[in-house]
Amino acid sequence: MRDPVPASSTLDFELSLLAVPKAVPELRRTLDARPDVQLCVSELLSNVIRHLGEGTPVTVRVTGAPGRIRVAVTDPDPRAWPVQRKAAGDDETGRGLALLDAVSLRWGVEQGPDSKTVWCELAEG
Repeated sequence: MRDPVPASSTLDFELSLLAVPKAVPELRRTLDARPDVQLCVSELLSNVIRHLGEGTPVTVRVTGAPGRIRVAVTDPDPRAWPVQRKAAGDDETGRGLALLDAVSLRWGVEQGPDSKTVWCELAEG
């Protein structure tokens, strides 16, 4: 993992890794960013692990622009799109995209020929 990323307006972080459960807390510590940024990275990476499988190669990016922070996770499966669902009170899973939707300004999916990127944007500050 890399040096921590400062929580400033000039975020620029990119890391290619294998999506495995131990990578989630390691990446949160590496980012050393705001809790909402860490949450979004964790949820997006966890979705890859859960829906595409452990060991899937991903690229995680956190970038900043005036007034915005963008979190993006790219994986090699352009067909498996995330779907936001309503989890029941006793469900142990199914809240990731709802959390992402709650803390972000917006989120979406960009499809490439051999990959997809799930991203969200957070307000800076």
